[in-house]
Amino acid sequence: MSHVPIPPWNVQGVLPPVNAPDSTSMDRSPYRVSLIELIERFATSDERRNILQGFLRYRAELHALGLTQGFQWVNGSFAEQVETLENRPPNDMDVVTFYVLPSDVLEEELVRLNPSLFDHDRMKQKFLVDSYYEPLSGMPPEYLIETSSYWYSLWSHRRTMAWKGFLQINLAPDEDEAANLELMNRMPSGAQP
Repeated sequence: MSHVPIPPWNVQGVLPPVNAPDSTSMDRSPYRVSLIELIERFATSDERRNILQGFLRYRAELHALGLTQGFQWVNGSFAEQVETLENRPPNDMDVVTFYVLPSDVLEEELVRLNPSLFDHDRMKQKFLVDSYYEPLSGMPPEYLIETSSYWYSLWSHRRTMAWKGFLQINLAPDEDEAANLELMNRMPSGAQP
């Protein structure tokens, strides 16, 4: 997966949905970025750092269940300049996890092993992650196309109908330790992650 730089906010205070100078290029939303780039770009306030801490803990829970293949789409007010747009910090991070089941595990077993992980309200409260899941393995291609189209069409606009972009992060745990360290380095002196 090739990475692109996270584009700057556009004049509407959101990530642009496409690369304006080359609007038909593959350089468009969802922007494939690294976990470190997410921290570097968005760890700009206490509220945002708290959300990022929750997101990294959430990812650790997914990894502990063996969910290490796939990707996550990151969006919501977290991926907007909401401090300027609505004069408030983001409340959480919207995340859809597209995952491949480990070969020896059934989806029902995942839920049984950690039912709270699949409790939307609990995840939002515990990790500040508005979490959704989409399996990539064992699904007919039509289902994958339909669900991808659904999320893309839902997430490519603000409620005001302004077009916007969002981010894609690899689900693999390769960068999580470094991301935790990067986030700790961005914490105010004396603050605990």
